[in-house]
Amino acid sequence: MLLKGLETMELRVRAQQANAGRVAAFLEGHAKVPRVLYPGLSSHPQHALAQAQMNGGGGTLIAFDVAGGKAEAFTVMNALELILISNNLGDAKSLITHPGTSTHQRLTDEERARVGIFPGTIRLSIGLEDADDLIEDLDQALAQL
Repeated sequence: MLLKGLETMELRVRAQQANAGRVAAFLEGHAKVPRVLYPGLSSHPQHALAQAQMNGGGGTLIAFDVAGGKAEAFTVMNALELILISNNLGDAKSLITHPGTSTHQRLTDEERARVGIFPGTIRLSIGLEDADDLIEDLDQALAQL
């Protein structure tokens, strides 16, 4: 099964990267999203390096902050209909997590802030769904704020 999956991995990752670029651009332009970290965006502090190392792509992971904090991040995540909440990222389906209460929960507030994780920070792993559907789901969830 693993070897069979590897046959189409490059195609799947390319499609996921294309979706991620569109979703990141949407989030970057949203009034309720003060910060987006995605290496494919020219606003990313290491954009040039990422472009050189990632063959012009930006990857499949996006980090973004919602205006407010933890409660607002949870409001957005709980309002999603297509994107699933998970502590694991990197699947063929889009998954979302709150790193402050999952992957980085053992760090102090100061340590999280030092690595760029704030109460309103959300991590999104983009899958193979239609990019317009993902954007619509995020838009309706952000409208809950």
